Amino acid sequence: MKRFEIVVGGACAVVWLVATILLRTGGLELERFPPPRALFSFAAIVGWIAGNVYMSRIGPSGISRRALVPIYLGGPPSLLWLLWACVPGPVQAESPLVPLLSLGIYGIFFLVPVTLRKRS
Repeated sequence: MKRFEIVVGGACAVVWLVATILLRTGGLELERFPPPRALFSFAAIVGWIAGNVYMSRIGPSGISRRALVPIYLGGPPSLLWLLWACVPGPVQAESPLVPLLSLGIYGIFFLVPVTLRKRS
């Protein structure tokens, strides 16, 4: 692993920790919060970017795929959970499947560049 992956992994671990603490304590509850459907668009964007960065990092550098999968597949969804922690509790109670569906969208968009890579 290179230094870039260590920084990305550490930053995502911190965001996971903050999001978990916020969700367990009742959330941040901002006055202006993103609607739950915005989480799906954000999940698609983050998944696509993470998939393309993952493919570019394993290409010429020869870094092991197994070392990078946990970082790029498990790290960036922490941003989704952090956004979900900013949504007030009553809205979270009305739509409990939004975080799980956004993780599914992230996974699909992450796998698109991985499965469509050029075979050499």
